[in-house]
Amino acid sequence: MYGIKAKGVLRRGGVGLVLLLLCAAMAVTSPYFFTWDNIRDILTDTSVNTIIAVGMTFVIVIAGIDLSVGSVLALSSVILGWAVITRGIPTPLSVVLCLLTGTACGLANGSIVVRWSVPPFIVTLGMMFAARGLTLLITHSERVSTFPRFFQLLGTGEVPFIHLPMPAVVAIAAVLAGHVLLTRTTFGRYALAIGSSEETARLSGLNVKLIKLVVFAGCGFATALAAVVNTSRLDAAIPTSGAGFELEAIAAVIIGGTSLMGGKGTVIGTFFGALIMGVIRNGLNLHDTPDHVRMIVIGAVVILAVVIDFYRREVR
Repeated sequence: MYGIKAKGVLRRGGVGLVLLLLCAAMAVTSPYFFTWDNIRDILTDTSVNTIIAVGMTFVIVIAGIDLSVGSVLALSSVILGWAVITRGIPTPLSVVLCLLTGTACGLANGSIVVRWSVPPFIVTLGMMFAARGLTLLITHSERVSTFPRFFQLLGTGEVPFIHLPMPAVVAIAAVLAGHVLLTRTTFGRYALAIGSSEETARLSGLNVKLIKLVVFAGCGFATALAAVVNTSRLDAAIPTSGAGFELEAIAAVIIGGTSLMGGKGTVIGTFFGALIMGVIRNGLNLHDTPDHVRMIVIGAVVILAVVIDFYRREVR
């Protein structure tokens, strides 16, 4: 009886209920939690992880993984800084170069996966180290800072009338685009089919290799978009940025209801998962929790996400 009830909760948007309960608990323990300024901070701080997690959702839906997103974010960011500040290339063109960098890294990951059937875990692990090393080489391990004022507004400005932070607006737009792509297009249905059974999808006539290639490239593009937002927020391209972002993105995706085994996922759930991660981090900050304790809690959340995914598959 209780197992059936738990199963129903997990299937009917339990992640939303968890988010509400978590917010209620934070509100009880801190009078500052439900202030508008704090909510703005949560939305802003969660934006980069949300954008990356949208791309990661598609990768995990096809039963893949991308461990390189943190390093690719850093590489895309320093390419943007190098173009704008070191070479004087116009900012819009530099943003395009940044997006192309992330997309190229995703294409490289996807190409190796589909060409030689190398497990995505191994390929993206290699890309994680390669991209980070290239980032440090380009910058000589030094940050690049002071971007044009109008570029900074992307990370620090807000939308008039509704007063939402610009990073949050970009993240919400990415979530909506990802949701439509996954649930309302043929491509999304094909991606889900590949995750459910790659062999069946291939026998059905789907171009599995092309779809997987596009998914990895899309994840790289989403990561580069997150790099643009992150660079604007910090007003700097930092070669060490993005460390650990891959784990937070994966946790957000799994908490949001996407199965690590592929074939099942939702971008809206991923958004809720990212918000849960953001609320936890914000609550720890409000209580002046030491950094080492925060790392322990985030690590526990990642493990819990995997356990939740296992339980979801067991009760189906």
